[in-house]
Amino acid sequence: MKLFFGEIYDDHAILNEEESHHFAKVLRGQEGDVVHVTDGKGKLAKVEINSISKKVVEGSIIELKTDFEKKNYYLHVAIAPTKTMERLEFFLEKATEIGIDEITFLQTFHSERKNIKIERIEKIIQAATKQSLKAYLPKVNDLTKFNDFIKQDFENFTKCIAHCEDDIVKTPLKSILENEPNKILILIGPEGDFSRDEILNAEKENYQGISLGQQRFRTETAALQAVFAIDWELKS
Repeated sequence: MKLFFGEIYDDHAILNEEESHHFAKVLRGQEGDVVHVTDGKGKLAKVEINSISKKVVEGSIIELKTDFEKKNYYLHVAIAPTKTMERLEFFLEKATEIGIDEITFLQTFHSERKNIKIERIEKIIQAATKQSLKAYLPKVNDLTKFNDFIKQDFENFTKCIAHCEDDIVKTPLKSILENEPNKILILIGPEGDFSRDEILNAEKENYQGISLGQQRFRTETAALQAVFAIDWELKS
């Protein structure tokens, strides 16, 4: 299945400019080809291409599915970017393939990276969405200061912060998931963990401290562990 991003209407779909160029110039697609198009918001259309130009590829919808493989939960992971971008990109790719809805990058006290390239991040996530044949494109939020982020209103979310402080109460993530939350937000810290003040400040904003197990994981491994666990426990 070839999957492209585009706009989906009642009876036809239009590939966006970048995807149109890829179809026409890179893949050398032809009129009459049948492809799949998603709007990244849950719609998946089977489309027969009937018009090709330099900037626009358009086709007629043969079959349309809405809420394609929609999960029964919403997962938002807020993560401190790793110093080595390859490790962060690995997490983004695999988390998208497994199933994640929103990603925010956190600037924390122990953060090793102070900036990220959102355009590159978005391309990685788009490629992973297409590769895994998903119809929901995760939302990406830019780097946000930790204390500003935790003060945001996340209504009806179960809010968690994963940390390694032994003398601050933590609950196993599995116990949190037994309540089957339909909206969950997890904070994942940098290699040096969240600072003690950050953990306590998060608790004041109704974040629950959680444990991901006895091991000490790298940042991207901890984040993937959480995504895997949530997918396993909550996916219907």
